[in-house]
Amino acid sequence: MTDALVVFTPSGKRGRFASGTPVLAAARQLGVDLDSVCGGRGICGRCQIGAAQALTPPNAVEARYAAKRDLAPDRRLGCQACVQGDTVIDVPADSQVHRQVVRKDASSRPMVMDPATRLYLLEVAEPDMHEPSGDFERLARALREQWDISGLQPDIQVLQELQPALREGGWRVTVAVHRGHRDPTPRLTGIWPGFHAQGAFGLAIDLGSTTIAAHLTDLTDGSVRTAAGVMNPQIRFGEDLMSRVSFAMMTPGGAAQMTAAVRTALADLATDLARDAGIAACSVLEAVVVCNPVMHHLLLGLDPVELGQAPFALATSGALEGAARDFGLGGIAPGARAYLLPCIAGHVGADAAAVALSEAPERSRDLVLVVDVGTNAEILLGNTTRVLACSSPTGPAFEGAQISAGQRAAPGAIERVRIDPVTKAPRFRVIGCELWSDDPAFPADQPVTGICGSGIIEAVAEMRMAGLVDASGLIGSAEQTGTARCLPEGRTHSYLLHDGTDRGGPRIAVTQGDIRAIQLAKSALYAGARLLMDDFGVDRVDRVVLAGAFGAHVSALHALVLGMIPDVAVERVTSAGNAAGTGARMALCSRDARAEVERLVGRIHKVETAIEPRFQEHFVAANALPHATAPFDGLRAHTPLPDLSFNRAAPGADGRRRRRAPA
Repeated sequence: MTDALVVFTPSGKRGRFASGTPVLAAARQLGVDLDSVCGGRGICGRCQIGAAQALTPPNAVEARYAAKRDLAPDRRLGCQACVQGDTVIDVPADSQVHRQVVRKDASSRPMVMDPATRLYLLEVAEPDMHEPSGDFERLARALREQWDISGLQPDIQVLQELQPALREGGWRVTVAVHRGHRDPTPRLTGIWPGFHAQGAFGLAIDLGSTTIAAHLTDLTDGSVRTAAGVMNPQIRFGEDLMSRVSFAMMTPGGAAQMTAAVRTALADLATDLARDAGIAACSVLEAVVVCNPVMHHLLLGLDPVELGQAPFALATSGALEGAARDFGLGGIAPGARAYLLPCIAGHVGADAAAVALSEAPERSRDLVLVVDVGTNAEILLGNTTRVLACSSPTGPAFEGAQISAGQRAAPGAIERVRIDPVTKAPRFRVIGCELWSDDPAFPADQPVTGICGSGIIEAVAEMRMAGLVDASGLIGSAEQTGTARCLPEGRTHSYLLHDGTDRGGPRIAVTQGDIRAIQLAKSALYAGARLLMDDFGVDRVDRVVLAGAFGAHVSALHALVLGMIPDVAVERVTSAGNAAGTGARMALCSRDARAEVERLVGRIHKVETAIEPRFQEHFVAANALPHATAPFDGLRAHTPLPDLSFNRAAPGADGRRRRRAPA
């Protein structure tokens, strides 16, 4: 093809455009959420994009805007930059009309409180010429005498604040002292004149491949003061983990670029959370981070190249504790401490360890399968006898990427779908509106911008239940399905969910390519779970726990219809919400939880999917909906599925089926 392939991140939308097409025009044609109010004249500056390759050089309009309004060197105006070749274009959050919704809410689980960081109010002796000693030494003596804490060590940056705080407070100060679970040496991590009424806070951070979520947590009672999330800016370097490893391999300084991007995002997120909670950044005294191994290495500034090739060696797999600034964590107190949970193995990281801490499969009497789905799926299987773990490369399709009308979760995205099995008519719900589309009160001007991960999963499952898709994943024609919503697209068909073109909106359909993307993702997920079951020597599990944003927003029935998880009674599938984030909060609030997760990781056995020959066998069988060979009796007892095939040729005059002539 002569047209250039243009991929927009973080939405994942893509299309081909002729050379010279303005980026803003391409974005509008694809339904990308790129703001503009000046009609493309380069005046408003709302259509800013990340500078990318294969675009026309900056022009006079951009130079004028930069002179008057300050256009950053790594930004372009989407209305002025034109496509010249294949390119990946990042749309920053501040250029999006509808901000992304990061669905990693904090659970309401009460926390066991034994935080590593605590506040102490001290009365410190004033300096005396007859008894020479430093201010820090007298403060340490006061801590020992008044709170029975000996051996205080200073943080050099906090030491710089010591003397002004003592004198401003009239020798009465509040200090933050950190004592780790492995190294109980008390460390001075914060100081305030007088009584510090604001309290002490920590960040529980779930650093995912696609999204970053953080919960600002009160270190007194474990409550979440506020939570927020952002898209991981590294997505512009690659949608999945292996793409980012490849970028590090092929691009000089590529790993450093990705490290800088994620550290900046974390600092900005921390600053925003503190501001939203109405507290000073200096009150955020600790951070706990969970992440997969590639994110772990890139956060720490470690080269992830070894994780891209067997034997997938980690630079370090153990838990890490130290000054937050040494981990690149900014936007919080200068003396803040950080703790990174241990990784289980080369592709099963600290996020899986946090899920294990939260869900405790090692304490379950029945056999439980815990599935945490993101761009990379972490899977745990276990009971009181042992726990197994693996990762599976599901890719970003479950999060709306690689889908023709796909987008990340944002207002206007279709998130729920139902299809009438008789009329084949769809109805849906979009983020930002509680009403279904067939409700008479559904707003006529409600924007419908695309379909997010939970929406495409439900759409495909509903199509299977309604007889629009057969077991092989093939979409039937209008004649085969009995609905004009099944439209021809070349040699395949698509199913029309919503047509907003009459109001200037997008046309949203589920294409054969979309079905294929979901099949590939769900097959990888099922194959990983099946490998663990093989290793355990079982054909069934007793219950399934769905973790993460996926688990909170996709029903058990739809997951089973797609065959994303092994067959089990529908009522035995439950949601754990953001289990990785919950595990991070548990480690933030309790030193015992940190010791527990380190012990637990040592007991978990890793199964490596990348070198296991049975993975491919399970993967191929799982391509069918729900499965080619597994009977899925539990599902069919609850919801019988149509037995049909759209790939049968019509019989000839002799009664034999004829092959279709080549096109």
